[in-house]
Amino acid sequence: MAINVYNVIKRPLLSEKAQKINQEQGKLVLEVHAHANKPLIKSALKKLFNVEVEKVNILIRKGKTRNVLRGRITTKGSDKKIAWVTLKKGYSLDLFGTGEKQAAPKEREPRETKEKK
Repeated sequence: MAINVYNVIKRPLLSEKAQKINQEQGKLVLEVHAHANKPLIKSALKKLFNVEVEKVNILIRKGKTRNVLRGRITTKGSDKKIAWVTLKKGYSLDLFGTGEKQAAPKEREPRETKEKK
């Protein structure tokens, strides 16, 4: 299967660590295609979200090994490629929904209770 800009980015990571990195350092943490490289990730973000990318760091998270059938067989989960993306100044991308401040929910009025006779 050929890689194009539409299947490079799989999804944003929604872990606590990823959200903390996004808020404190302003970096995006994305899961990307296993064969994607830095220039391809940069061009995909530019084309899909219209943002300029300053820097892309890539890491590969190895899949877990698990024992099955009382330890006689071991299976391995799939590896994942993660990209930490730093955007240029003046650009932002709100993948986690943290940018807008939502209005506080209205307080509900207490329900009327029937009095016992």
